[in-house]
Amino acid sequence: MLQALKEASKAQESQEVPVGAVIVKDGKIIARGFNKCIALSDPTAHAEIIALRKAAKKLKNYRLNDCCLYATIEPCAMCAGALVNARIKKIIFGAFDKKVDYCGNALKTADTKKPNCRIEIDGGRDEYLSRECADIIKFFFKKVRQQKHKSIKII
Repeated sequence: MLQALKEASKAQESQEVPVGAVIVKDGKIIARGFNKCIALSDPTAHAEIIALRKAAKKLKNYRLNDCCLYATIEPCAMCAGALVNARIKKIIFGAFDKKVDYCGNALKTADTKKPNCRIEIDGGRDEYLSRECADIIKFFFKKVRQQKHKSIKII
């Protein structure tokens, strides 16, 4: 998760929402990603999608069997669907996204009957650096709100 947090820091340095992800196969990181939606003018350029694309390219296969994704926050519905299609074996996330709870809903729905689409999901616990993962996003948005407040001129 430390490596995913490093990726999130890269996103923050780039003025992007600080989310990071890494994909691991056989105990080795094979791909890294951080949010690049603004830089690429691409609403699908989430950290998980960037990492999925790099991993698929590295493995020369769109199926990422036996791979594990580590993400600093639980994946959104778009990313959850892509992870299911890629056949990721396990998702580990640092912080819950309390606004949406997609792993609690979208992935469990996708996981119900198809054995080849079952993904093990774990996250939001101290051993996955939940506080650190939550804090980087919380402080990012706090700073954004402060900057917006400063830019409002009272007449």
